[in-house]
Amino acid sequence: MILSEGEWETFTIPSFKDKLESLKEKTKDIVYPNELEKDYGWSYGAPTWAVKPLVNEWINEYDWEEARDEMAQWHHYRMQIQGLAVHYVHEPSPHPDAIPIVLLHGWPSTFYEFHKLIVPLRDGLRGNQPFHVIVPSLPGFGFSEAPKEKGYGVAKMASIINSLMVHLGYTKYMYHGGDWGAIIGKWIATRFNENCKAYHTNLPMVLPPLPTPRNLLFYPFKVAKFFSSLVFGFDNIYGTGKTVLGGATFANAERNKECGYRAIQGTKPYTLAFGLSDSPVGLLAWMLEKYHDWTYHPTERFNTEALPQTISAKEFLTQVSLYWLTNSMSSSIRIYYECLQQNEMIKVVIPRVKIPVAVCAFAHDISKMPKDWLETSTDLHQYTEMISGGHFPALEEPELLLEDLQHFGKKIKQKKILE
Repeated sequence: MILSEGEWETFTIPSFKDKLESLKEKTKDIVYPNELEKDYGWSYGAPTWAVKPLVNEWINEYDWEEARDEMAQWHHYRMQIQGLAVHYVHEPSPHPDAIPIVLLHGWPSTFYEFHKLIVPLRDGLRGNQPFHVIVPSLPGFGFSEAPKEKGYGVAKMASIINSLMVHLGYTKYMYHGGDWGAIIGKWIATRFNENCKAYHTNLPMVLPPLPTPRNLLFYPFKVAKFFSSLVFGFDNIYGTGKTVLGGATFANAERNKECGYRAIQGTKPYTLAFGLSDSPVGLLAWMLEKYHDWTYHPTERFNTEALPQTISAKEFLTQVSLYWLTNSMSSSIRIYYECLQQNEMIKVVIPRVKIPVAVCAFAHDISKMPKDWLETSTDLHQYTEMISGGHFPALEEPELLLEDLQHFGKKIKQKKILE
């Protein structure tokens, strides 16, 4: 069936029997890498002692059909948008006062990141604000078709997600995203704000209070405070841990030792993809490093556990399986190349967000910005600091994220911003 622009069809999650049999075959004789005799925790990347038990569980205990049954409780579709079949979950709320919200994942994640939020948001759990919930898979991720030509960076992804919402009839909507979902969301919030009317994120991308005419007129103290922080240090001026600039350099590993993955994915994604597409163990390890390093662990457990206690092995292995079974790791990492080659990050960061914004800052996210910066660069309506959680809050701290989304949604509803 050939679909026209904006047309959709129902989508059933495949059983992937052949791919699962292939997975068994590929893991019959695993060659684990050589490592140093002394254990250096995670400083060299994902160690074998962390990878091996998860590989064993994936092969011998994990049940794809169980995960498939869970995902089948939601309504899945694929819509033709700008030449690609884009997968999405669409759960309309039965409540008359519901408002539309799109939840967008990043990398290395999928739509499944929000599996604990879809129903509570739809149903307005505990009498709170209900939502019509839309959860897309980015093009090239999971069940969405991969781009067939170059150029699918932030701008094109943003256009596709906004088109999805408009085609569904949601010409005014609220948005939430983290990681690439946050970056794409910032683009949508500043370029498609005739449709996107409220922006919620755990990963804001903004400029500091520079001495622009607007900031000097309305925020002279914040400008002075920022320049003081350059002399005395961010922690001394804004408070310890309030400023974490993990994304300040996209691919310079000398300045940020945690951005090596961005350097390779942003410059030579094809070469890396051979290892991640043919080796299930390599794919799992590449993802595990991020699910360890970007999540919240008590200090005493950081070097001794693979996943935080807030993310189960089954949840992580479902994420890994969605990449492996759809062979989408190779296409997903190309967004780094497209963004870097088109120099899109500066275009994301510079514009001021003029629609209502909410930011929830989780304790161990890879980037955090002071409230001062957010107030000068956005129309900040809500700011919440969390004492736990990290880069995947929908998995790590779903209750906290749910409450924050519902609280912001209630404000948006009461102010009739979507009307």
